Amino acid sequence: MTVDRVIKVALENNPNIDVELLRSAYEFADMAHYGQKRKSGESYIQHCLHTAFELAQIKADQDTIVAGILHDVPEDTNYSLDDIEDHFGPEVAKLVGGITKLGKIKYRGIERYKENLKRMFIAMAEDIRVIFIKFSDRLHNLRTLDSLPPDKQIRIAKETLEIYAPIAGLLGIWRMKWQMEDICFKYLQPEEYKRYEYKYEIDKRAERNQLIQKIKQKLSKELRENGLTEFNIEGRFKHLYSIYQKMQNKNRKFDEIYDVFALRIIVPTVHDCYKVLGIIHNTWKPKAKRFKDYISVPKPNGYQSLHTTIFGPEGKAIEFQIRTQEMHDQAVYGIAAHWHYKNKNLDKTDKTQPKWIQEVLNIQRDTKDIDDFVSKIKFDIFQDRIFVFSPKGDVFELPEDSTPIDFAYAVHTDIGNKATGVLINDKISTLDASLRNGDLVEILIEKNRKNPNPDWIKFVKTKHAKDRIRQFSKKSKLPTLKRIIGM
Repeated sequence: MTVDRVIKVALENNPNIDVELLRSAYEFADMAHYGQKRKSGESYIQHCLHTAFELAQIKADQDTIVAGILHDVPEDTNYSLDDIEDHFGPEVAKLVGGITKLGKIKYRGIERYKENLKRMFIAMAEDIRVIFIKFSDRLHNLRTLDSLPPDKQIRIAKETLEIYAPIAGLLGIWRMKWQMEDICFKYLQPEEYKRYEYKYEIDKRAERNQLIQKIKQKLSKELRENGLTEFNIEGRFKHLYSIYQKMQNKNRKFDEIYDVFALRIIVPTVHDCYKVLGIIHNTWKPKAKRFKDYISVPKPNGYQSLHTTIFGPEGKAIEFQIRTQEMHDQAVYGIAAHWHYKNKNLDKTDKTQPKWIQEVLNIQRDTKDIDDFVSKIKFDIFQDRIFVFSPKGDVFELPEDSTPIDFAYAVHTDIGNKATGVLINDKISTLDASLRNGDLVEILIEKNRKNPNPDWIKFVKTKHAKDRIRQFSKKSKLPTLKRIIGM
């Protein structure tokens, strides 16, 4: 890796970037790390450049790329954070300081691991760009795991798969998430990895490529005949760990995974997205219940796209993803690309953070026990999210497999307390049913009811619902207790 490669990618995303500043950061880091080697035997400066290169690829802003080059200087050299601030300013120093704090606690046992996790979320709340640097640093470390002893390989892979990859997903940085997961899969389950790699990469590749070319030719012809001339069609292959997870979680065989690969169509406008969707459905028979409109209702991390599955040649199920270039960049690079599009240089006064970060901070504030904190964020925050609708058309975001009671408490505490029944998509259902993405949910209430059913605690999913049920359960038990002791 060279500084020129970093600069080339950075310039592609931002022609106004300060090239001399990047070169100056490289020269400073090269001097600071002079003579230092990694376990792999390569010069330490290579790690700094690879970290910066990843940041440039996800369209990070200038200060973040510079901080990526310098991120290990205070911890691993004789130069201090003050030295960095003197040379590169307070903003870069703040980012490097944030990453230095995260690096101080090494993962030596589960308690330190959990404590470091809390620090990660605090750092994110202060400036989310710190986590971009941490991800880029971690990704290069994963790529060089071969140089570490097996026990360290396993430890680093486990913590990455359990914490870093889900956070990358929440931030929408799928490019990093997929790479982290596949590398960890390789080290944690090497035999499974090899088996899937052979089946996916070698056994079926030629067959898939032929099918993709056939579909592309047919669709290109249909799009042009319908007046669309600006479009790009490319194949998107699902990553190995993602296939493995889907097979395990849904008890499916390899050939039953519909989205092992997908065709992605990128067009100039939102109007074009819906036009392409219509053309696809007129050309092939769509598969029922396999259409998702993430343009009208984006995912929590901002992801937007149209998804549809059709029956293609020989009756094979083919998934299409339709989006604009901006949507595509945000799908791959997440919140970093969002900032890139909204403001070429990050607005330092913008303190807006994704909603889920505030949720984590609320859990952290209300939870004193570290074990409880980790458990709650994994369950409430790291789960896949769904969107459900109220009869008024309001959209509510919940963890996957949430119940009508979770929905009721998301609407209002009184609605939760007084719930007696539910209509899901205009059909009577049970209060412990699992809600699905796009469900229309109407809660039936009893106005005179004051307290929730304490048995609901057995099936609700969200922390908010559990807390409200426990709160009212405690209140309802208090008079009984007073009578027992003669008060």
